[in-house]
Amino acid sequence: MNVINVLQERGFIENKTHEKELYAYLEKGKASCYIGFDPTASSLHVGSLVPIMSLAHMQQNGHHPIALVGGGTGLIGDPSGKTEMRKLITKEDVAFNKIGIKKQLSNFIDFKDNSAQLVDNADWLTGLGYIDFLRTIGRFFSVNRMVKAESYKLRLESDEGLSFIEFNYMLLQAYDFMKLAESHDCFLQMGGSDQWGNIVAGVDLVRRKLQKTAFGITFPLITTSTGAKMGKTASGAIWLDSDRTSPYDYYQFWINTDDNDVARFLALFTFLPMAEINEVKKLDGADLNSAKSILAYEATKICHGPDEAQKAKRSASANFGRRVIPNAILPTSDISRGVSMVQGVKLSFSDQDDTTPQSTIDASRFESGVPAFKLFHEISLAQSGSAARRLIQQGGAYLNGNRIESVDYVIGSNDIENAEILLKAGKKKIHKIKIKM
Repeated sequence: MNVINVLQERGFIENKTHEKELYAYLEKGKASCYIGFDPTASSLHVGSLVPIMSLAHMQQNGHHPIALVGGGTGLIGDPSGKTEMRKLITKEDVAFNKIGIKKQLSNFIDFKDNSAQLVDNADWLTGLGYIDFLRTIGRFFSVNRMVKAESYKLRLESDEGLSFIEFNYMLLQAYDFMKLAESHDCFLQMGGSDQWGNIVAGVDLVRRKLQKTAFGITFPLITTSTGAKMGKTASGAIWLDSDRTSPYDYYQFWINTDDNDVARFLALFTFLPMAEINEVKKLDGADLNSAKSILAYEATKICHGPDEAQKAKRSASANFGRRVIPNAILPTSDISRGVSMVQGVKLSFSDQDDTTPQSTIDASRFESGVPAFKLFHEISLAQSGSAARRLIQQGGAYLNGNRIESVDYVIGSNDIENAEILLKAGKKKIHKIKIKM
């Protein structure tokens, strides 16, 4: 099956150029394709997963993915989708962030033996001569056409407007495409829907400068069924770096997927067969919850490895009760299907396997007692003391499995069980306090 069919079936493609020619280009065999990643942070987040997974599918279907880190363009900032100018970052920031980004991409894409590449556009952009660039590249761009691009229109209509430094971004991204076409025989660029204007500009520049046909594919903006932006939660972004978002929290993010999104997210964020995923659309109740467990396990396995995925699953089972997962649901998954267990009864596994969010507090602190609402805020189960009070008043705060009935409840030494205190906010957020004796 052509990789275009794979991506379309799984919901990746929103738009593409030269459809017949693109299909033929990929049908010939190993083709190079690239996606740019903005190095404004040392970690990518869940919002970047659609582009990342598309590169993984490209590789699995025999093609050569290139991840371009915008070490040069990152010094300017992409105006696409932004209503204000991005904060400029330093070269040192870019160098540091690039290391983290490659580490995360390596969990999805195999870079061994040159089967995939990471390139940095700083290698060719930072040495450009301005006059030469305007003469050889700038002359191919029409300002009239540029200002009509969605990436510029939003900024032009904003109060801040569009800075001249950002206005150059389209030219630089198009130049990236041309350079990769020249040096890596890469004639396919992919990206989010907000990149359509930049990608088309690159396609046109490759045609004009190299007299060759280039292609573009864009992905839809992924939102949840409630309309929320993918990867954004009340507590912030869900990062791919385990130091920023633990494998346990990453697992919990996926297991809390809305019922209406389960099949769609399985198609986008796992490699399970579509024939099995299509059957998930028929499920409800406990069976649909089983599918969520598999989604969480498979997504965590891809990002953090099978060991961390298993640990996260075991920790969740110990904290929330183990779920029986029927063999007939997504049978290709290697998730442990397990045995039924009553909620609240812990599974036997070592402390090293426990990935539940936790902290250590000296036992002496509980001798005089700690107000429950203060502790909930301190360990980030509530965003503020007042939010913690509301949580308790609304019956959503739990101590060792029991609801805290009074907003004035003080957690003391008598609440310590097996050198631990277990706190929950609602049914999904949990934190374990290890007591240092």
